[in-house]
Amino acid sequence: MKRKGSWIGAILALIMTVAVGFSFAKPAEASGTLKIGMEANYAPYNWTQTTSANGAVKVDGTNSYANGYDVKIAKIIGKKLHKNVIVEKTQWDGLLPALTSGKIDLIIAGMSPTAERRKAINFTTPYRTTSFVVIVNKKSKYASAKYLTDFKGAKLTAQQGTLHYNLIKQLPGAKREPASKDFSAMRESLEAGTIDGYVAEDTELTSFKMVDSNVTGVNLSKMKGFKVSAEDAEVSIGVKKGNDKLLSQVNKILAGISTAKRNQLMKEAVQQQPQTNTKKENWLVSMLKNYGNMILEGIGMTLFISLIGTIAGFFIGLLVGIVRTIPEPKNKFKKGLLAFCKWLLSVYVEVFRGTPMMVQAAVIYYGIAQFWHINLNRTVAALVIVSINTGAYLAEVIRGGIISTPKGQFEAASALGMTHNQRMWNIILPQAIRNCLPSITNEFIVNIKDTSVLSIISVSELFFVGSTIASQSFQFFQTYLVISVIYLFLTFTITRIFNLIEKHIEGPENYNMMANQVQVGKQEGDK
Repeated sequence: MKRKGSWIGAILALIMTVAVGFSFAKPAEASGTLKIGMEANYAPYNWTQTTSANGAVKVDGTNSYANGYDVKIAKIIGKKLHKNVIVEKTQWDGLLPALTSGKIDLIIAGMSPTAERRKAINFTTPYRTTSFVVIVNKKSKYASAKYLTDFKGAKLTAQQGTLHYNLIKQLPGAKREPASKDFSAMRESLEAGTIDGYVAEDTELTSFKMVDSNVTGVNLSKMKGFKVSAEDAEVSIGVKKGNDKLLSQVNKILAGISTAKRNQLMKEAVQQQPQTNTKKENWLVSMLKNYGNMILEGIGMTLFISLIGTIAGFFIGLLVGIVRTIPEPKNKFKKGLLAFCKWLLSVYVEVFRGTPMMVQAAVIYYGIAQFWHINLNRTVAALVIVSINTGAYLAEVIRGGIISTPKGQFEAASALGMTHNQRMWNIILPQAIRNCLPSITNEFIVNIKDTSVLSIISVSELFFVGSTIASQSFQFFQTYLVISVIYLFLTFTITRIFNLIEKHIEGPENYNMMANQVQVGKQEGDK
């Protein structure tokens, strides 16, 4: 019964942790704070750096900083509103739900106020006007394109969820490749030759050319037949619908920033953006020197979430597995209540096993804030998501372990007068858990890798950190190679540790039978 009490205590500790997380979560519109949403991965508009140089702003929940044209505009707005600016770094697809759920106050991320986006959020007056280009290699046959039809046969792409991707349709004969998640991925694809070019704004061309002299841009805005509305060529700040006061305040502040000032800020951003390493230094040494702390932070967050999530998921799966194997009672009321509980748990298992973790993360993190107005801390949200997802998988694993235990052991325990609870805790579960240990190990390893999807809710785990480093250092292959090696090292080490635990639980494979016979012989001789 001590083992049972310790398990229950662990579950209660988990519940208390979640409760603490809820109590410490602060709303986006907290007094004195202005939370800005951005990718921090789109120079010169915004990027991530390791220091506070050039007036960079701290990225919430990390030891990194954000800077760029968007950050400079945000600081002006924050100063006028007498609020401290905090950057919430997230993927592009997570910006709109973050704003509508109240996780952030403003989207300042080089976003165009398209008609589709206006249905979900409001936009301020534009703070920059841009033109559109196709970025290609200088040696490409498309570099000399003068007409829209000259891109016939070109493999082109653009960032997912942006106007840029739809603009490819205006290039007759161009092959529209699947959209990319961010600009660093498109830069890598262009350098690798998997695409012929990508559609972006002129600022992206300026930024890319500073670190790669082999690229050039073809200006689509100057080509005959190319059509884009005035608002689509503008960049505005996103504001949540209903927040008319903040919208009015930001518009008033933007009106006070002259065109000359805005051009100056963009010029500064272009000059301050991350540069490639020009020193003759080993790329690995350079990466560890410049981004070592960021990588360690990502490793720590990945291990923390996967470890706690697996442990909590194990207890959840254990409870679910036990309940789903309880024999039917004779009492009709208890029988009906148990049947309902089993049905409910079956629904839980099917839902969380049948939907991607990324979707679950978005629904739980943003959905709770949007519909119940509970601003859950991102780390706590990640732990909850991984825990309940792991619990759904391990519930079936543990249930299978319980069912696979020979029936003779149930019958023998019953013959000794044991109750159902005594049979489960003292006879069945120790064997079932031991038999399930390889599957539990596998789930832990899967969780280490699957934490990469949590970037949708701004969790800076290892892969998210790797993507940031690649976009800042422009060493895509090298960065992802290092990240792959780290993942392999983590999973390999954990597998070996659990193998040792399995051997320890199983005990020695060979026993000294002769010693036992001698002992028996002595005992018989004594008699």
